[in-house]
Amino acid sequence: MGVIVKPDVRFLQNQILQGDCLTELKKIPTGSVDLVFADPPYNLQLNGDLTRPDQSKVDAVDDAWDKFASFADYDSFTRAWLAECRRVLKPNGAIWVIGSYHNIFRVGTILQDLGYWILNDVVWRKTNPMPNFRGRRFTNAHETLIWASRDESSKYCFHYDAMKVFNDDQQMRSDWTLPLCTGGERLKDAAGDKLHPTQKPEALLQRVMLATTNPGDIVLDPFFGTGTTGAVAKQLGRNFIGIEREENYARGARARIANTEVLPEDALKTTTGKRAEPRVPFGTLIERGLVKVGETIYDPSYRIAARVRVDGSVACKDNSGSIHKIGAHVQGAEACNGWTFWHVKRGPNMVPIDILRQQVRAEMAAVA
Repeated sequence: MGVIVKPDVRFLQNQILQGDCLTELKKIPTGSVDLVFADPPYNLQLNGDLTRPDQSKVDAVDDAWDKFASFADYDSFTRAWLAECRRVLKPNGAIWVIGSYHNIFRVGTILQDLGYWILNDVVWRKTNPMPNFRGRRFTNAHETLIWASRDESSKYCFHYDAMKVFNDDQQMRSDWTLPLCTGGERLKDAAGDKLHPTQKPEALLQRVMLATTNPGDIVLDPFFGTGTTGAVAKQLGRNFIGIEREENYARGARARIANTEVLPEDALKTTTGKRAEPRVPFGTLIERGLVKVGETIYDPSYRIAARVRVDGSVACKDNSGSIHKIGAHVQGAEACNGWTFWHVKRGPNMVPIDILRQQVRAEMAAVA
């Protein structure tokens, strides 16, 4: 009886798998991918050429890969690749799917039917959209991204504090204003024409990966195109797996990624908030000997004192409880941050116990 060799995702990292996405997805091990970014066919349903007022032809998306016989066919295809993506995602993984009004609502329904949990829809507002040449509808000036976790219970990655710093200390909103991919970033063919009609700007993928991945994570793109996902992943110290059916796109993506430089390691560090720091209970300070059982702790003005007990509670006059509960009680307040309220005497100085907590966190970080 032969030995069954399980596929190892390490052999697929930073590779472009050329072929049909449904076939190639089956080669990826179950539960091995941190994030999926998908820019699937939009099924634009174009009938005839689109022309400008001067009758020149618009370079629209009329490729064979965007054509489906019916909505039912498109839905069947969408359900199949989304199901495979959910299989390869880790339990705490997530997916981003981008689309237009032609397909994004169908995609959203299927995501929910398959058990994904939608976290946000993000509007990419284009600063330089293509005009509406026929003048019969509003100019299509945006696309929609759906961000969803693999399951409702997934502990998905989100760098809230980094995105807030990125946005000048304001919460990052779900409407992103970015230009289309133009200039030197746009890949061209031998004739000088656009290599791919819907190449996405690197800025869009940078924001997605900075917000929802960590260095070393694996990002899967089942519709790799000209490799924007791969190029950005390489820049940011992430790994990628790309799937692309068209040889000319895959060839352009390989050359592009080969010429992409990785950013310095120190430049890839991002801002983290308190939620990202390891939890250190007050009892841990007692275990480490940083605070002694029976020691007296004080408020900042040195007027209120409490005694530390063996279980990590503190006692003050007629009450006892956590450092937060007793801190609030002695002030007649509803709540108190006991870490900054209580101090200990160390030599001639009064030291906030939060300083001792930070010492423990630094030790934990050094071991991790």
